[in-house]
Amino acid sequence: MSSVIGLDGPIPHAHERWLTVRGCKRVLVVAQTLTFAQRLLDIFPLLESDMRIEVHFTVAPHAFSEGVARFLHRLGSPVLPWREATATEFDLALAAGWEGIDAVRAPLVLLSHGAGHIKLQKSWAGGTARERPPGMLSRDNLMRGDRLLTAALALAHRDELTTLARDCPEALPVATVVGDPAYDRLLDGIGHRDRYRGALGLNDGRKLVVVASTWGASASFQAFDALLPRLLSELPQDTFRTAVLPHPNIWAAHGWYQIRSWLAAYRRRGIAVIPPEVDWRAVLPAADWVIGDHGSLTSYATLTPVPILLARFPHAEVHHASPAAALAATAPVLSPGSPLEEQLDYARREYRRSAYARIAERISSEPGHFHRNIRSLMYRMLGIGEPACPPLLPPLPAPPPLDTWTHGTGDDAEVAA
Repeated sequence: MSSVIGLDGPIPHAHERWLTVRGCKRVLVVAQTLTFAQRLLDIFPLLESDMRIEVHFTVAPHAFSEGVARFLHRLGSPVLPWREATATEFDLALAAGWEGIDAVRAPLVLLSHGAGHIKLQKSWAGGTARERPPGMLSRDNLMRGDRLLTAALALAHRDELTTLARDCPEALPVATVVGDPAYDRLLDGIGHRDRYRGALGLNDGRKLVVVASTWGASASFQAFDALLPRLLSELPQDTFRTAVLPHPNIWAAHGWYQIRSWLAAYRRRGIAVIPPEVDWRAVLPAADWVIGDHGSLTSYATLTPVPILLARFPHAEVHHASPAAALAATAPVLSPGSPLEEQLDYARREYRRSAYARIAERISSEPGHFHRNIRSLMYRMLGIGEPACPPLLPPLPAPPPLDTWTHGTGDDAEVAA
C-alpha cells in the first residue's frame, strides 16, 4: 500500500515503512465545534509521553465548525479531512458531541461538554410536545435504529444514570461516571486567583465584572446593546473592569470580525471582549461578580465564591433538572430600574456560599477525580496498561492582560495568524 496524502496532511494508514515509531495504538479526536474541541483538550493530553499511542485530529461537519481547524492547528498537528478520517480504522475515538459519530470507525468514548444538560429538548407527536432527555442522554443522539453509537458513555454525575435507565437503557452497560473536567480545572484555578488577577492587569485593586453569554435567540448577548452601556456609564471605570465572554458558537456563527465589529464601541471604552481561544477557566476565578444567563459558564461560576446575577433567563427553554434551573431559583436578577452598582452591592450582601455550593454539587459527583477516571477508561479500552505515574495536568496558563482584548491592541492580528 502506498502512502496516501489527505487535503491537510498524511492520513494515518500511510505505509508503515514511512514511519519512525510503528505499531502505535491510534486515537482519533473528533471535534465538531470549538466548545467540543476545548472539552477534549482536557482529555487527550492524558495520553502524552506514551510512545505506544498516536493521536490524530479531525473536524466533523457541524453548523458551528468555524475556527475548529485553526484551534487544532495551533496544537501543532495536521487535521485529517473528515472524509479520510471516516475511511480509516482507529483503536479509539474521543468526542464531546454526537454529530457524525455514526461514521467513525473506532470504539468511541462520548463525553458531555457543559455544566449538566441545560437545553430543554422536545419531540412532537400528534401535535403535542413531549419533553425528552437533553443532549447525550437522548436516545436520538445515542442510537441509530437498534445500534448503539458509543462504546463508552462518560457521564459527569451519577444522577444521569437514572435518566439513562429510563430513556435509553441500551446505553447503561457502557455508561460510567467519570466527573467533569471543567469542574476540576476551575476548582483548581480558584486557588490561583491572585495569579490570574495579576496577569489580567488587576493589581491596582479594580473589581472585575465578568459578563457571560450562551448562544441562541434567548442568550443574554441579544441584550448586550442595553447591558454594556450601563456597565460603562454606571460603574466608575477607575474602580471596575468588565470582561465579556461570548459562547464560542456565537463567534463561529457570526464570525470573529462581526463580533468585534458589533462590540467595537464598547471595546474602545475599555470592555475586554475575550475570544474563545482563551481558556475562560483562567478568567472566571479572577471575577468579583459574574453576570450571566442559562449557559454553562454561569452554572460553573457557582464553584467560585463570587455573587452571580442573571441578565436573562428563558425558563421555558431550560431543563428542569439542570444546575442552571436551580441557579435561576437562587441568583438575583438584574433590574432595569435600579442603579447597577447598587445591584452589585445587593448581590454581594445577599450572597450565601452554601446555596451556590449545593448547585455546584449537581455538576459533578466525582469532584477532583475526572482525569484519573477518564485515563483509566481510555487505557482499558485500548487494552494496554496505564503509565506508572498519576494523571496530573499543570495549572491553567495565566491569561494575557485584559487590555489585549480592547480596541487598538493586537488581538485581531493574533487571531488572524
